[in-house]
Amino acid sequence: MTKHQALAILVPLTVAFVVADVLIHWSKPVRRFALQLVGPLLRPHELRSDRLLLNGASYVLISACIVIALFPKLIAITSFAILIISDISAALVGRRYGTHRFLDKSLEGTIAFFVSALIVIGVIGACYDAPAVYFVIGTCAAAVGALAENLSIRLKMDDNVSIPLSIGAVMWGLALLFPSGELLLGIA
Repeated sequence: MTKHQALAILVPLTVAFVVADVLIHWSKPVRRFALQLVGPLLRPHELRSDRLLLNGASYVLISACIVIALFPKLIAITSFAILIISDISAALVGRRYGTHRFLDKSLEGTIAFFVSALIVIGVIGACYDAPAVYFVIGTCAAAVGALAENLSIRLKMDDNVSIPLSIGAVMWGLALLFPSGELLLGIA
């Protein structure tokens, strides 16, 4: 699938989700219907009616559009896969085993994010037969992504956006700096 094909699917879907989010906050009948349909899946801050807050799904779709539009395919796939796998890992481990505070969240959750991100990088790198520089750049980006997830509240940015953008930006920037990094920019 090309970048344009992916965006042709994702952009209308994203617009629909954002419009639905706005309508849930501005229209009582839409809100009642939506809460019956997906209410149990929403987090407490997503249920607030006193101000407009998009739900996580809208932010995931927004970030998918941005990442696909901005970054080469391998970097977009990596940053988005890390968002999905590592954000879940951080939440599950952090909530269950998180006892040591690290910055804004738990050390255990942040470590789970980083370790699972390394696994994602390993799997994607193997699938794409990526050059060694991919793994070095990916490791640096995973560390930044773990910090972006941990500090998302302080950054005042939903982590569904801050994680893939920070990972993608680091990978892209480092790919330009490393002598063989430009290979990452051309892998299709």
